[in-house]
Amino acid sequence: MKRLLTILLLALSCPIMMQAKADKQTVVFYVYLHCDACVDKVMKNIAFEKGVKDIVCSIEDQTVTVTYDATKTDIPTLQKAFEKIGKPATTTPPDPAQKDAHDHDHDHEHHQHHHEH
Repeated sequence: MKRLLTILLLALSCPIMMQAKADKQTVVFYVYLHCDACVDKVMKNIAFEKGVKDIVCSIEDQTVTVTYDATKTDIPTLQKAFEKIGKPATTTPPDPAQKDAHDHDHDHEHHQHHHEH
């Protein structure tokens, strides 16, 4: 009976231990996303960075929301990944005066894109 109890305790503690290993965090990066090609570039590259679990891009908001495992990566590492593809990312909203410099007429549709691992 004691042995069965030990097995039950081990079985019950395993899912809890497994869950504690992954430290899911979410960060919103402000990234200049000009068009769908920019979004595709982010999705195809950042999605495969170590620890990235989910990405949501918004051209309208100029944001990339990244859910990641904090035991495998961190915000500075993710920012370096954005820099590598020519898309600097900050965690603070851009100055509205700078945003106006990026605004121009273009024939691209504005969509929200989502990628999940």
